[in-house]
Amino acid sequence: MATATEPDSAGPGGAVDPGAEAARATAAILRDTLHGSARGVVVDSPPGAGKSTLVVRAALELVAAGRPLMVVAQTNAQVDDLVLRIAERSPRLPVGRLHSSDADPYDPALDALPQVRKSAKVSELDGLTVVLSTAAKWAHVRVDRPWPHAIVDEAYQMRSDALLAVAGLFEKALFVGDPGQLDPFTTVDGDEWAGLSHDPSASAVSALLAHHPGLPQHRLPVSWRLPASAAPLVSAAFYPFTPFRSGTGPGERELLFAVPPDGSGPDRVIDEAAATGWGLLELPARRTPRTDPEAVGAVASVVRRLLDRRGAATSERGPDPVPLTADRIAVGTAHRDQAAAVRAALERLGVVGVTVDTANRLQGREYDVTVVLHPLSGRPDATTFHLETGRLCVLTSRHRHACVVVCRAGVDDLLDGHPSTEPVRLGVVVRFPDGWEANHAVLAHLARHRVPWSG
Repeated sequence: MATATEPDSAGPGGAVDPGAEAARATAAILRDTLHGSARGVVVDSPPGAGKSTLVVRAALELVAAGRPLMVVAQTNAQVDDLVLRIAERSPRLPVGRLHSSDADPYDPALDALPQVRKSAKVSELDGLTVVLSTAAKWAHVRVDRPWPHAIVDEAYQMRSDALLAVAGLFEKALFVGDPGQLDPFTTVDGDEWAGLSHDPSASAVSALLAHHPGLPQHRLPVSWRLPASAAPLVSAAFYPFTPFRSGTGPGERELLFAVPPDGSGPDRVIDEAAATGWGLLELPARRTPRTDPEAVGAVASVVRRLLDRRGAATSERGPDPVPLTADRIAVGTAHRDQAAAVRAALERLGVVGVTVDTANRLQGREYDVTVVLHPLSGRPDATTFHLETGRLCVLTSRHRHACVVVCRAGVDDLLDGHPSTEPVRLGVVVRFPDGWEANHAVLAHLARHRVPWSG
């Protein structure tokens, strides 16, 4: 890890100003990107550390230095978001949006930007200094001369075979991503390649560093999303070797409610989360179907009460309280059928506008309050899917103010009864902490904020 990005303080929560700490890290990253001799630069970013801001700034500085570049993201939504951010920062810069030939291939908001040229053919974007698209689209592009530079966003969510498909399109690249998020998705069993340097199911960053271990590596040391109540837990549980701190201190954010509590479990856990940043609404221990009706109902009840009590959030963003509206609340689940059950329960309660989705789809998104249905709630076993470190990391790191976890009792016993039995493979870097350990760490913290469900 490049020492230029290490904070001067002993660790997260030190006395060093977080803005200055983040600025030093960014300066070192840009220095290696613009002036370094290495063909690649890797940046690890914790949740809410300004990854997209870094990508946009690096793109604009490369353009200013006269270096045309391609930008690679993993989804159309990510590409469109970056296009909008670049256009906002530099309204006169011509930008290319390379898209597929599918119907509605990009955000219609791009049509209102005259400086953004959109096409399904890269030849029609010739001459533009910066062109953005998904990795899947770039894989079908052939060019006579490679771009001098590329930026790969969400590089940890990109499979190594996808990187191989686009590697011939650029000479140098900046790779930015969050190592704590979910691993790249694949429908193929990768056991036969496990431990090999050319494992196609490994992340692009893992494969890159396996072949080029000497590349400069940096990290963004400050999360501007997570509050002071959340950053220490998320950092310790999911990023023990690349710790980070919150950009805000205790008391700088506050969540208040105009309507007093009614004494119910949902209201008591809401007040606990508002006061401490965390709340665990614990239902009685029981083995249940995946779409546990009681747990789903508890999640919906918490969301309904969050809205009924007319919450307002204050933060460093401004002096005036901001209403806690439905669009600033999210519900996270492990499975799509659970998300569908929660949506149906919310609809029965008359709630609209709240985001309800799986961890995979919530990656990169930010809300004031999140309500999480714990992946292991009511389960008879602890499978590899439910123990995946990145899943729990995503679910517990989307909030700016508070996170409420709904879970049946007994998960700690479930974990102890199902220790990790994954085989150890030669050549595979052991991911630390593993999901078993991370779940225990999170549960131990949540136990201090437990509120029993009382119907």
